[in-house]
Amino acid sequence: MSQLLTQIETKLESGALLSYEEALQLAEESIDTEALLALANRIRQKYKGDHVDLCTIINAKSGKCAENCKYCAQSAHYNTNIPEYPLLEKERIVEEAKKNEAEGVHRFSIVTSGGKLSKKDFEQVLDTIATLRQETKLLLCASLGTITFEQALHLKEAGITSYHHNIETSRDFYSQICDTHSYEDRITTIQNVLQAGLDVCSGGIIGMGETMADRIQMALELRELGVPSIPINILNPIKGTPLEDMEILKPEEILKTLALFRLIIPHGTIRYAGGRSALGQEQQKGFQAGVNAALVGNYLTTLGNSIADDIKMIRDAGLEV
Repeated sequence: MSQLLTQIETKLESGALLSYEEALQLAEESIDTEALLALANRIRQKYKGDHVDLCTIINAKSGKCAENCKYCAQSAHYNTNIPEYPLLEKERIVEEAKKNEAEGVHRFSIVTSGGKLSKKDFEQVLDTIATLRQETKLLLCASLGTITFEQALHLKEAGITSYHHNIETSRDFYSQICDTHSYEDRITTIQNVLQAGLDVCSGGIIGMGETMADRIQMALELRELGVPSIPINILNPIKGTPLEDMEILKPEEILKTLALFRLIIPHGTIRYAGGRSALGQEQQKGFQAGVNAALVGNYLTTLGNSIADDIKMIRDAGLEV
């Protein structure tokens, strides 16, 4: 193992955190990738143990989003031919949640398209959450776009434990991805949620044309905010979006990025999210490179692995569900 990795491990073992310069050095120096992944795995085991947290989502309101995020199939600015529908009825959402619970997941999240929900839709979501809390043992999450502090309090009272709101990329690169709302708008929602006493699930997407330095900046911002759960998506270029011709990242770069997030945020939950099919047969390797959670089942507009297959893969990696 290189002298740099030894120094980094000693620092993290002592409870200290990496600086931007140290993380960038890890990314840029000719360090053996396998040694970097192995270090991330040891840090994961030290601070998070061997348990893998599983969550599922339901696309409860699809399409017709007024925002112009360049990666998103649900934006009304692009012609992507995805299914579009209003907020699903409570019974449909509860049915899906119970099915996921029976298959072994720990968390369930209601996800809606659009910058924010109408008052009517928000109240319907609150009613659905209250029913889920009564009829399941799932940890309940939501991703409803921009919300106020008062709305966050209502969600907490209904039964939500964590709110998902990605920052997507670094502060510097964000304007290249979306200009109908700002990076600061996203930060404000995260602060509203934290102030209300809820956990935050916030990460981003890699492979949109950003640099490794951008990814490191994103990780440091999330660490500074105190975000406990960090989902990492790999861009799946969607036909009809401005990023449809982006080249999908190679497995080695994806795994290296996951390892860096673990080393930058040693106490965090680093969560596999959408697009991990880009790793092909190396998906399991992520669980040996710092990952300790996963979004399982289908995603918003794309298909994922079956829950049973993911649980088997995790156990085959020597981890627990």
